[in-house]
Amino acid sequence: MVRQPDLPPADLLDEIETAARALVVVWARSAERVRPEVSALQLRALIVVDRHPSINLAGLSDELGSIPSVTSRLCDRLQTAGLLVRRSSAIDRREIVLQLSPDGRRFVQRFRRARKADLAAVLQQMSARSRNALLMGLDAFYSAAVELGHADDELA
Repeated sequence: MVRQPDLPPADLLDEIETAARALVVVWARSAERVRPEVSALQLRALIVVDRHPSINLAGLSDELGSIPSVTSRLCDRLQTAGLLVRRSSAIDRREIVLQLSPDGRRFVQRFRRARKADLAAVLQQMSARSRNALLMGLDAFYSAAVELGHADDELA
């Protein structure tokens, strides 16, 4: 892809979309290499639970942008797979908190290692200058996303 400095907005968006698609494909491929296979939503739930130890069902539903009944069924499947544990809260016994099981923790660690390896393989094909430019661009994109309130959304 040849960069044109003064592209019209529509053309610029097309080029960004093409480049971002490649990043998303590399990002998503990592999930396909880790066993057991889980859906994208299940992986996202595991990542959220890992990021927020002892999150409750309502909190996970909010993070996923889902309704509690759907999130509860999702957690049922993850618990059956041995990746998630439900426990009564130490503060309020009526509240159920979600935690990764030891297998769930290992799964998330394997996924993150696979994702880093996949990203590293692509980055090795780039010059140091291109890697630095990518990082600067992604940092600027992240800052803009934070301002719009999008940066806290967790993707798998």
